[in-house]
Amino acid sequence: MAKTKTAKDEPLKKVLWASANKLRKNIDAAEYKHVVLGLIFLRYISEAFEDLYTKLAEGKGEYEGADPEDKDEYKGENVFFVPTESRWSFLKNNAKKHQIGKFIDTAMDAIEKENSRLKGVLPKVYAKDNLDVTSLGSLVDLISNIAFDKTEKESIDILGEVFEYFLGEFALAEGKKGGQFYTPRSIVELLVEMLEPYKGRVMDPCCGSGGMFVQSENFVKEHQGSVNDISIYGQESNQTTWRLAKMNLAIRGIDSSQVKWNNEGSFLRNELKDVKVDFILANPPFNDDDWSGELLRKDSRWNFGVPPSTNANYAWLQHIVYHLAPKGTAGVLLADTSLSTLYSEEYSIRKSFIENDLVECIVQLPSHLFSNTQIKACIWFLTKNKTNGNNRNRTEEILFMDTSHLGKLIKRNSRVLTRADISKVTATYHKWKKRDKLYKDEFGFCKSAKYELVEANNYNLSPNRYIEPAEQKVDLKISLGNNEFQNIISDCVDKINDSSDNLFDSLKKSNNLKIGFVNSITKASSTLSELSVDLYNALINNYFLERQFENSSGLLNNNDWEDKRFGDLFVERKLRVKDFGFCPKIYSVTNSGIQTREGNFSKELAKSNLNYKVALEGDMVFGLSRQIPNLDVFKHKQGAFSGAYHVFAPLDIRIGLIVGGIMRLKLMEQTDILKGGAREGRGLDKEKLSSKLFLVPSERVLDKLWGAI
Repeated sequence: MAKTKTAKDEPLKKVLWASANKLRKNIDAAEYKHVVLGLIFLRYISEAFEDLYTKLAEGKGEYEGADPEDKDEYKGENVFFVPTESRWSFLKNNAKKHQIGKFIDTAMDAIEKENSRLKGVLPKVYAKDNLDVTSLGSLVDLISNIAFDKTEKESIDILGEVFEYFLGEFALAEGKKGGQFYTPRSIVELLVEMLEPYKGRVMDPCCGSGGMFVQSENFVKEHQGSVNDISIYGQESNQTTWRLAKMNLAIRGIDSSQVKWNNEGSFLRNELKDVKVDFILANPPFNDDDWSGELLRKDSRWNFGVPPSTNANYAWLQHIVYHLAPKGTAGVLLADTSLSTLYSEEYSIRKSFIENDLVECIVQLPSHLFSNTQIKACIWFLTKNKTNGNNRNRTEEILFMDTSHLGKLIKRNSRVLTRADISKVTATYHKWKKRDKLYKDEFGFCKSAKYELVEANNYNLSPNRYIEPAEQKVDLKISLGNNEFQNIISDCVDKINDSSDNLFDSLKKSNNLKIGFVNSITKASSTLSELSVDLYNALINNYFLERQFENSSGLLNNNDWEDKRFGDLFVERKLRVKDFGFCPKIYSVTNSGIQTREGNFSKELAKSNLNYKVALEGDMVFGLSRQIPNLDVFKHKQGAFSGAYHVFAPLDIRIGLIVGGIMRLKLMEQTDILKGGAREGRGLDKEKLSSKLFLVPSERVLDKLWGAI
């Protein structure tokens, strides 16, 4: 296992970031990152160059007779040659001049000409009009004034750490776009320490800024290994991100000659087509629906089934398996919906993966680990051979881990895995693999499952299907088992029954209405009504709708409930009457819910119903008014709605039929999903609707509820 790493340089990084960010002014973070990171890189290569230049000039020991101006001397030491006009000392001395932007662009251009490995990599954006000259000079001073109380080598290493830290901070600043080039460090550390890439070929087919490679090198160093024992292979479709990766790897002294770029991406133009590797670490885009799948229906990589053109998750999984060597292993970050999707193509591929024993471990991750998405994520650990190496034979076994209760909140919507969290997960995984049989299942955390159990669960890979939940109590501020509560209900029921009997008796005997009995019934009914409101607030309003969890003893960590976006639960149904073959009974949606058109509405229907939308049982249908969303869950086998309505199908019909009614209560209050000028069937903001969060039962609970219906 990896050693614990100290954070002794954290204050320096934070101070630098705070200062650099102040100088940003009105420049967009996406643009400013290239300005700052380019300068850090420039100082790094200048420091490394001047360190070696001094040794060559002194000519002592192994450098006796060396020429400091001979470029081959630097190539032999894997150091970039920096011409005079590009050296940091020159830029530092000219930081206050009005031409500093042009000086830096010239410096970058000269370095690329002298070092073919950096051709097309360095930013040349410093002479742009929108970049304030004074702020740029101050930024040069800031990076110049980093004082190092260490050896030259340690100083250079710190610049590498600063570069990586800034990458992470820029990712946070950019929000959603930041995830395109950066995977949070704690997740990368987890991936690397699970796979343990001591020696061999390492690949990342969507490498972003190269964080997976950097952490792999760190892992080897921390275990006293040689970085020369690993070689890296990567591909990136975004050129600016690829440039960041090349700089990031260059700072670490990592050979990036096999890190390729083209704007078509790994699917359409696989630059590493014939490469087989020992380790793959990847964080591909989640649920990518724009991956040109229709053009690749007959691709040779689809050995386990053709992935749907509307979602690239299973295309990535197969692409990664395609590149694994016979004993290779991989860790792949994906949206957790990939574990249980019932779409026929994805289900078939997942089943084939399991039948071919490719799935070794599934890790459910905590929420809020990513700055760019609220989609819950998981890690698939894949292997070509469960019998290889010094580990035990794990044939037809899968380890499931649920880490949703782990992690530390560092901001309101930002969580990191701690060192203890990473150690717990990786130790569990390696114990499970070893022959010494020290591994044990743990309630609420991990479970080793045989193939037969996975098959019995319809090849669903959600960890909560297999892991026994840890005992947790939820305080809903109303005790259903409390004697006082039960006594009140019982007393009220008795009073209502007695008063009702007496009331009817009096009517029969004297034909008179005794008001006292009526008052007694009213009072008891009122008490029950108040109790029902309390119960509603506790169970429905607070718990399901407002998601208020006071005194909940960690409700959000309970394996029985999951935070899900509407877009993770429902997809828009495109089925029309003309596709269906006949027109079912026609319905409309009102404030009161779904009603049949016949006999209830005077408004004339369209002459042709061919374009009417078809809804099936469990679907959620939206018909919008100007004030509030009108929606309801469709409870019939099939029905037709005006083409102006929006029909959403649940990925799991049980969600629609069991939880849909509660979801409806919440959505009817969400007026922000109405666009301006909304009228019936129009003005639905589907993006906002997709992001709405709901607390829903897990697969395990759904199974129980479904069986009880």
